[in-house]
Amino acid sequence: MRWLDWAVVVAYLVWVVWDGLRASKKTNELDGYLRAGRSLPWWVVGLSVMATQLSAITLVGTTGQGYNDGLRFVQFYFGLPIAMIILSLTLVPFFYRSGVFTAYEYLERRFDLKTRTLASMAFLMQRGLSCGVIIAAPALVLSIVLGWNLTNTVLLIGVPTVIYTVLGGVQAVAWTDVKQMAIIVGGVLAAVIVLLTQLPDGVTTTAALTVAGAAGKMKAIDFSFKMSETYTFWSGIIGGLFLSLSYFGCDQSQVQRYLTAKSVDEGRHSLLMSAFVKIPLQVLILMMGVLVFVFFLFHRAPLLFNPADSAKVMASDKAGEYQALQQEYDQKAMARNVAATNFARAASGADTERRAARDAFVAADADVKSVRSRALGLVKGVFGDVKRTDVNYIFPTFILTYLPMGLVGLLIAAIFAAAMSSIAAELNALATATVIDFYRRHLKPQATDNQTLLASKLATASWGVFTCVVAVYAANLGSLIEVVNEFGSYFYGSLLGVFILALGFKRSNGHGAFFGLLGGLATVAVVAQWNGPDRVHMSFLWYNVIGAVAVAFIGSIVSVVTGGNSRNQIAAGQIGEKA
Repeated sequence: MRWLDWAVVVAYLVWVVWDGLRASKKTNELDGYLRAGRSLPWWVVGLSVMATQLSAITLVGTTGQGYNDGLRFVQFYFGLPIAMIILSLTLVPFFYRSGVFTAYEYLERRFDLKTRTLASMAFLMQRGLSCGVIIAAPALVLSIVLGWNLTNTVLLIGVPTVIYTVLGGVQAVAWTDVKQMAIIVGGVLAAVIVLLTQLPDGVTTTAALTVAGAAGKMKAIDFSFKMSETYTFWSGIIGGLFLSLSYFGCDQSQVQRYLTAKSVDEGRHSLLMSAFVKIPLQVLILMMGVLVFVFFLFHRAPLLFNPADSAKVMASDKAGEYQALQQEYDQKAMARNVAATNFARAASGADTERRAARDAFVAADADVKSVRSRALGLVKGVFGDVKRTDVNYIFPTFILTYLPMGLVGLLIAAIFAAAMSSIAAELNALATATVIDFYRRHLKPQATDNQTLLASKLATASWGVFTCVVAVYAANLGSLIEVVNEFGSYFYGSLLGVFILALGFKRSNGHGAFFGLLGGLATVAVVAQWNGPDRVHMSFLWYNVIGAVAVAFIGSIVSVVTGGNSRNQIAAGQIGEKA
């Protein structure tokens, strides 16, 4: 990066942190620190909801996903609009009127303390792991930019973010999210414009997308019903629905967002904003990944996008084999370049010519993929890591190698700001659940608001340390956008199942909810353990459905056996009367 890029990064980060802290109010009070005093307008909450999701993982991982798989990842979000409408009509007014700080407080009122504690613990486990993955994404970018090892770059991002979160509270986080979204969308649009202007002479945008389509990048919908496939219409509409219901309805990081709204209606509007904006925005980011793929058809791409992996292989006993692959790759990539150019220019020609050019390109692209696959196999062998991939390095390599000065800084700033804002939101939610569900409920029930506020800040710092440790190990687990959703899928469905029991089964009791949640988590763990190519091969999206159904089934049976809801007859709607 050059001086102007660094100036853009530093100026933006200083501005966003200063402005976020300036916008915070009453962060010396518990309610202001954890719920912003219920003072935020719907559009700020809506942007905050989206920004908590749209982290650096989205820019780095989703763009890499678009490069590798095209638009098919968008099916992952097909259940999102349906989930947002359901939640707007049910849980948003439910939680808002209850006066709770966390979603899991209600579970004690409806069931008992052990159910609340277990549910909150499940949230803390999965969200702590996921937050580590969120830190890993920009740390990868910094490791390339600065040439530092991953541990140092994780600390460079994690330490200031923890400090900022401790000082700012949820209100500062929310207002920072507004700036983050503006910078991210602006950066993505700028990158797309650059990609389109870098097409070779004589290759139109339509022709370039036709070439991408021949490589399978433009296929957005797959109606086949295969539980082994993660991205199909059915896995998205069913598994994605359950995941979205769980994430936005039972995950404290999202519940806390709409608890900061001024009213129930404004909380609803914030979710509906995500329902109708998220998918178009996701398509735009995936399309950017597709355009990066097209760009590297006409410009030289490295054999491996992670330079550290290449260096380690070259220092191993596989160096000779890797050099031979590099030479083969150079030849195959040149042949693909010629084939792509010929196909793009023949796209509007006669059918015979177009089909011949297309077949030549498809064959050339398959040859390049084969060489890259063998190179990645060498990397996996050297590192002893079967999941290792370079998908997370594709977009950073494009940014740092080909974008003009100034725009590099803008996109790097967008990635870092996205990460810091998302991390801040996650840490704030982790601290809230820790303090409200454990410290003030178990350790010190008589704690004053000032004591609880101090405990919140200490919890934020502790979770910051934990997530930084996770980030060091998460960077090489595969596509980060998949990793973070896979982590969540181990827990989300079971958490959703508990709330289904609470709201939909009046006869369910604390014993049923507790053992149902344990049974759901155990069921998902068993399915995941037996899931694999040689066994029952199933996409992680279906874990959300399995977990929810298992909890509802087991919980209902245990409730009937133990005498039904005799302890607590709080009906689903009565909790709202507490406020």
